Amino acid sequence: MLIYPAIDIKNGKCVMLTQGRFDKEKIYYEDPKEVAKLWKQKGAKALHIVDLDGALEGKSRNLEIIREIIKETDIPVQVGGGIRNPETIKTLIDIGADKVIIGTKAVQDEQMLKQAVNAYGEKIAVAIDAKKGYIAIDGWTKTSTVDALQFAKRIEQLGVKTIIYTDVERDGMLKGPNFKTIKDMNDSVSMDVIASGGISSIDDLEKLSEIGVAGAIVGKALYEGKINLTNLRVV
Repeated sequence: MLIYPAIDIKNGKCVMLTQGRFDKEKIYYEDPKEVAKLWKQKGAKALHIVDLDGALEGKSRNLEIIREIIKETDIPVQVGGGIRNPETIKTLIDIGADKVIIGTKAVQDEQMLKQAVNAYGEKIAVAIDAKKGYIAIDGWTKTSTVDALQFAKRIEQLGVKTIIYTDVERDGMLKGPNFKTIKDMNDSVSMDVIASGGISSIDDLEKLSEIGVAGAIVGKALYEGKINLTNLRVV
């Protein structure tokens, strides 16, 4: 199981939200590039970047910072947030993103998702952000009527190979993931499932590893010192 330190960027700074709420923001680093280098030094084999401004506005606002992180860390970087058109996908792949994560647009326009998968294959991942089993969209500010599990099965048929599954209500709470829904998702599809939301300890990571997910995204627990990358036993 691959561990992805999360770097959420808002207004050019590294922040963490609670339950995806933009009014519950905490700035951890003024320069996201410095924290990207820090996680690599501590042993990270990959990074997970979210452009929060992009997620909210539908347009990438931190592209230059993301470009520099990809160039300077030289490890696989998956990027999400505000990816709503083919041009943005191409730009991110051209600057070296290992995977481009489509969220809201994947729910709203499956035809565009299919075209992206046909063009870029395994470089396309889909974010499935769930609230009580239904997909949250537009930077988690709205909840759709789309069932998360059924949606996952549908996009698997389109050729998607990787999903990032987040329980929004657990995100940033440091109370542990929703292991049941993660297991249900992992058991229901053959895609790689990367789990996110609520991871608070090494025990949580070990339980996720036992479930068999391909990866886990760790955010606030790293920034608050509850998990130390240098002594993880499950990477």
